Amino acid sequence: MNARQNFLVSSAICGVLVLGGLGVRLAGFRAAPGTANATDVTDKSPNTAHRHRRDDLTTQSVDLSPAEFAKFKVEPITERSFNVLREAVGNIAFNDEMSVQVYPPFQGKIIAVFARAGDAVQKGAPLFTIDSPDLVQAESTLISTAGSLNLTTRVLARARLLIAVQGIAQKDLEQAVSDQQAAEGGHKAARDALRIFGKTDADMDRIVADRKVDSVLMVRSPLNGQVTARSAAPGLLVQPGTAPAPYTVSDLSRVWMIANVAEMDIPALRLGQEVQVAVQAYPGRVFHAHITNVGAAVDPNTRRVTVRSEVNDPKHELRPGMFATFVIRAGKSVRSPAAPLAGMVREGDGTMTLWVTTDRRQLIKRTVHIGMQQDGYWQILDGVKAGELVATEGALFLNNALTEASR
Repeated sequence: MNARQNFLVSSAICGVLVLGGLGVRLAGFRAAPGTANATDVTDKSPNTAHRHRRDDLTTQSVDLSPAEFAKFKVEPITERSFNVLREAVGNIAFNDEMSVQVYPPFQGKIIAVFARAGDAVQKGAPLFTIDSPDLVQAESTLISTAGSLNLTTRVLARARLLIAVQGIAQKDLEQAVSDQQAAEGGHKAARDALRIFGKTDADMDRIVADRKVDSVLMVRSPLNGQVTARSAAPGLLVQPGTAPAPYTVSDLSRVWMIANVAEMDIPALRLGQEVQVAVQAYPGRVFHAHITNVGAAVDPNTRRVTVRSEVNDPKHELRPGMFATFVIRAGKSVRSPAAPLAGMVREGDGTMTLWVTTDRRQLIKRTVHIGMQQDGYWQILDGVKAGELVATEGALFLNNALTEASR
């Protein structure tokens, strides 16, 4: 008998090893093809799979006593529904449709500011005031037109009295009517011009009654939100449309998630589709959103399309600029056998294995092919069927024990 045969016989005799106090025993040693006097204990049943080493020496399994087996959790493989999901990365951004750059309606010099960056403001809340010469001109026009309207109204009333007693010619009455209508139109235009400055009807009535102009223009917030940027400062000359805006107010209860989706996933996208958003700042949290825009063109460099989703964030937990992950359902769910993550072991060559038992005594390592990972389970595509018993906890320990015993 040569040295190799002596080694195999000795290994078969010394098959009982004590590991970690559990008395785990190796089972099923067999010789390589062509080796004399080797015992072939290969199980040919359909419920047993063999994973051979590269030298094809062993079927990997362990025998456990009832007391040892009780320390492991064994459950049957069940079928679960797996959603066909696609992922993409992106970032949280301001909702441009709910973000406003606040400019004064006319040129002027800032007198005072009332809100700081980060402050929450309500619609109509004062942001800043400016000293505006245009406002002075508009108020002067209002006072002038109010006087003309008052005069022409009295002239028209007197003309109607005189025409009744034939005190004036008809053309004089018609002229009085024309003058009064022109004055009325001018006065309405002057009031409308002051509304652009934010003046109310009560403000305009007071200006007319007091015959006093006020050059201070109040600029107010156009919506409920938060001051996300401020460049305003007392003494700064500002004018409409000239950047930077004195204030930017944004409604942060609805933000955008901008994702770059692979070209191959475009057919799965549609407007209004629900998506899930996750950010690194809140591990385990899922924010729900829906798609509001799909880019019209694919980036020729990255072969991706920009997809915009709107996320409801009433607690203002998300911050523009946050890195985010975009998950979208790309098809109908499928039912497949599933195994818990704790029952799966990734081998050094990248394959995935389970420990399967038929008699609650012997555990046999079996290679399986996996698919998607969802909700703490791996989808099993091949290698194990629903109903088979597998170790759902302690699989990694069994792997380590077998490795130590085989050394």
